[in-house]
Amino acid sequence: MSEPAVLNAIMVAMKNLSYRQQVISGNIANSETPGYKARDVKAPDFSKLIDASLTRTSPRVSAPRVELTPGMMALGMQPVGLNNATILDKDISETKPDGNNVTLEDQLMKMGDIQAKYTALASMSRKLDGFMSKAIGVKV
Repeated sequence: MSEPAVLNAIMVAMKNLSYRQQVISGNIANSETPGYKARDVKAPDFSKLIDASLTRTSPRVSAPRVELTPGMMALGMQPVGLNNATILDKDISETKPDGNNVTLEDQLMKMGDIQAKYTALASMSRKLDGFMSKAIGVKV
């Protein structure tokens, strides 16, 4: 029996948040390393999961396609589709004279956001498990 698409999406999102937590922890650990650039993790692409769950009669959902202009690249935008999941963090507020751009306050805010999202996903997973158990008549 295969997993429901919702449960699969929750698991993918939780794994992504776990990896993102590791990357943010690395940023904090290197906050005093000269020249270190803060990193972040790309959000998972759920369009494949959505496409797989839609029937032929349902409308299709796909990621928007954007052509990068030289002006957008000058602002730091990068093409999407790089195989690398770790990217340079674009949400930086300052760069120190030694080239390090890790701001502890920003990184701690991101950690709090990750924790809140992970907790919400874990709660959704437990509720979904409870619903499925009730549906098949198993007491939890």
